[in-house]
Amino acid sequence: MKKIILQQVMTIVIRELRENGQWGTSHIYQSTLNAFSAFNSYQEQPINKITVSLLKRFELYLRQRECSWNTISTYMKTLRAVYNRAVDRGWARFSPRLFEHVYTGTRTDRKKALDVSDIGGLVRDIENKLLKSMLTSNQQKTEAFFVLMFLMRGLPFVDLAYLHKQDLQGNILSYRRQKTGRYLQVTLSDEAMQLVRLMANKDETSPYLFPILHSEEGTEAAYREYQTALRIFNHQLAILGKKWGIRSISSYSARHTWATMAYYCEIHPGIISEAMGHSSIAVTETYLKPFHNKKIDEANQLVISFAKNNGMLEK
Repeated sequence: MKKIILQQVMTIVIRELRENGQWGTSHIYQSTLNAFSAFNSYQEQPINKITVSLLKRFELYLRQRECSWNTISTYMKTLRAVYNRAVDRGWARFSPRLFEHVYTGTRTDRKKALDVSDIGGLVRDIENKLLKSMLTSNQQKTEAFFVLMFLMRGLPFVDLAYLHKQDLQGNILSYRRQKTGRYLQVTLSDEAMQLVRLMANKDETSPYLFPILHSEEGTEAAYREYQTALRIFNHQLAILGKKWGIRSISSYSARHTWATMAYYCEIHPGIISEAMGHSSIAVTETYLKPFHNKKIDEANQLVISFAKNNGMLEK
């Protein structure tokens, strides 16, 4: 069997992804290649000599550099995809359990949703600023965009950035998710429409609804603009989080908060999944798992209290 080098295959895949305009995926593959190359001391790694031991050492290397479990999972799944491609092309022998002993799941133990008092306070704060026309500074605009994302059923920042003016007809927003391609339609509340009108792109020549991107959609320039805008948005949120007394907040928080609030309102996970445009209800369940466990604990305390009080519920 011809000697095929992992790094060379990954470079080919990255080039193909870039040619197809898949900038986000190519970025993940490039990050994986960079991390593995550093781990392997920039030595060539034949694909047919990838072993369970090598992958476990790579996993340990990433943990020692304080990578999150989700980052490790992303890197491992990327390597697995490249390995499977090599197998399909006859470049490597198939080893069915090669990636079985490294982490390729999704961790949900880190809280990303805001408490109801926090998101309620932000919504009311934005409503007050709307009345006083106070949304002028960058931090105030960041707060406004965050609340708007929540009001739009937990709209991801990437979808917010790529929205087009033509996607909004009256108070009906129709768009396709950047991540899954699923078509969604959202009826905007009066509060959301007020924010849209205030934050909308004033450049009549731009196709984008909001002034986040400037380059043509699908180009590398637009992807780089999005990455820069996301970093700035998260940086501003971190500053605001300290001001609000919120320990952890990011662009993901608006989405996780909407899902969590819907769950606490006893909306069925299937409806939540549809509302958020998830590819499956299993994705929604990863959002809700920490809060599902909390509800189970609360139920357990209720049962214990019921038993201790001879069949009477505490009021």
